[in-house]
Amino acid sequence: MSGSALLEVEAIRYRWSKRLRSQDSEHGEWTLTIPEFSLQPAETVFIHGGSGSGKSTFLNILAGILRPQSGTVRVAGQDLTQLPQRRMDRLRAHYMGIIFQQFNLLPYLTVMDNVLLGTYFQSSPSRRTRREADQRQAKVLLEACKLPDQYWQRPAGELSVGQQQRVAAARALLGKPKIILADEPTSALDTPLRDGFIKMMLDLSVHHDIAVIMVSHDLQLGSHFTKMISFDDLGSSTPPTP
Repeated sequence: MSGSALLEVEAIRYRWSKRLRSQDSEHGEWTLTIPEFSLQPAETVFIHGGSGSGKSTFLNILAGILRPQSGTVRVAGQDLTQLPQRRMDRLRAHYMGIIFQQFNLLPYLTVMDNVLLGTYFQSSPSRRTRREADQRQAKVLLEACKLPDQYWQRPAGELSVGQQQRVAAARALLGKPKIILADEPTSALDTPLRDGFIKMMLDLSVHHDIAVIMVSHDLQLGSHFTKMISFDDLGSSTPPTP
């Protein structure tokens, strides 16, 4: 693989147990195997595959949320599989923004508080100065995501699905991460909102020089990205034998 890659995967293998819906409710072991994958700075990659194929598991491994039983995942030269949890969390916060399929917003918090949520757990000698800078950046991002300021102090639960998705995008972009990981972020949207969200995310990627990996089953979205990969070509997910 290229030494200039921002993210590199080599020979990862992840096993997890999954309850089979059979008469005996057996347990079986599923295996996800990815021989190699790399991401260049500012590259946008679309990975498509059917539901249950392992796409979300793969993103969680890239984010360090799940640890493979073998293989390496390097971000900026650091192997995530070897880092203790606290260092892993710091590296993720510095390098990655994640857009979840269900957005993962706290409905009772305001839009602004949801965007800033990750910063509330940070500590530094200049915490107040940092907080003010984060708030300024959050406002810039919400404006870039075309969410008017009259919504910023509303509880996130009062917003439409499309508006909540924009909040989730702004939260992922806070701190100017090098990589955005997007897990089926358009599955709950109709076609106009879907297309608008993809354009917004990729425009922000270009403007902020951010690499993007998005997984989806919707093949129509692939043409917007610089690279399109079938998950079946990337690796394999082997179900247990009943």
